[in-house]
Amino acid sequence: MGLEEVQMRNLEHRTNRTGWLRAAVLGSNDGLVSTASLMIGVAAASKSELLITAGLAGIAAGAMSMAVGEYVSVKSQTDIEKTDREIEVRQLKEDPDGELLELTQIYINRGLSKELATEVATALHKHGALEAHLRDELGHFDHTRARPIQAGVASAIAFTAGGVVPLIGALLAGDNKVPFILIFTAIGLVAAGVISAKIASSPIPKTVMRIFAGGALGVAITAGIGWLVGLTGI
Repeated sequence: MGLEEVQMRNLEHRTNRTGWLRAAVLGSNDGLVSTASLMIGVAAASKSELLITAGLAGIAAGAMSMAVGEYVSVKSQTDIEKTDREIEVRQLKEDPDGELLELTQIYINRGLSKELATEVATALHKHGALEAHLRDELGHFDHTRARPIQAGVASAIAFTAGGVVPLIGALLAGDNKVPFILIFTAIGLVAAGVISAKIASSPIPKTVMRIFAGGALGVAITAGIGWLVGLTGI
């Protein structure tokens, strides 16, 4: 098999999707659960006239919150990566021989003989010492590095898409909107699980069950709180 075929085969790996997949899964799940929970809580508190307004407000506020929160959290990760890079640059400048020994020991620990590890480390130090240390010492790879803007946008879009699902259920329902919201939310959670599993190539039943169970629990707790508020007349 030639190099080109091997490179094409490597496209099957999913590691390069971690930067946005985590944010998208979190966003869609949060959009479904928080929007459905908000509307069911309002309905359970006998405030059904505010249901659609609450849903729209929840989607808008949640999408912005998710986008900003995801951006800030992932940006913190990029700051750490940047700091590590600066530290490695300084260490290579101050003690290149010590850094060469460190890289050699890394390769020895991975199974290379001392002679081969020394040869490999020396060659890499001549043709890109910084990249070699970032990759093999710190585990920094370009295809897995943090991308805050990508994560923030993916999170906001996914949250909005997830939040629209229970809102559609409420819009299509008659006076009793809660059953429709629950049905549409359940369908949305299952769909989110299937899509997530497909993208990550993970087992569909297990992924769907995990997302559905967590979402159902969140909706149930919020609906219960809304019911208690309506019961007590707060």
